Amino acid sequence: MRRIMVRYTVEADRVAENEALVRAVYEELDRTRPEGLRYATFRLEDGVSFVHVASVETHDGRNPLSQVAAFARFQDHIRDRVVGDPIVSGLDEIGAYRMLGEGGGP
Repeated sequence: MRRIMVRYTVEADRVAENEALVRAVYEELDRTRPEGLRYATFRLEDGVSFVHVASVETHDGRNPLSQVAAFARFQDHIRDRVVGDPIVSGLDEIGAYRMLGEGGGP
């Protein structure tokens, strides 16, 4: 299992565009329901920073997001939307409570 977090800030005038691209990823994930992936995206309270958290739980370690067409569209021209470089960090879980559980509700 591999867990990663990506944090980045977008240009203020591109927030709506970024959110639309992210929502399209989730729409495709809802339709295709790839196995071995837990994924969440958050917009921070500054309104322009985003955090993506992914848990890849495939047998071969391949990230199912690489097969999601909407994710490829999200990544297209991302450098034009972001301020600076995205920060990618591996995560070592110490504890979690219902953080990456199934479904979107409580």
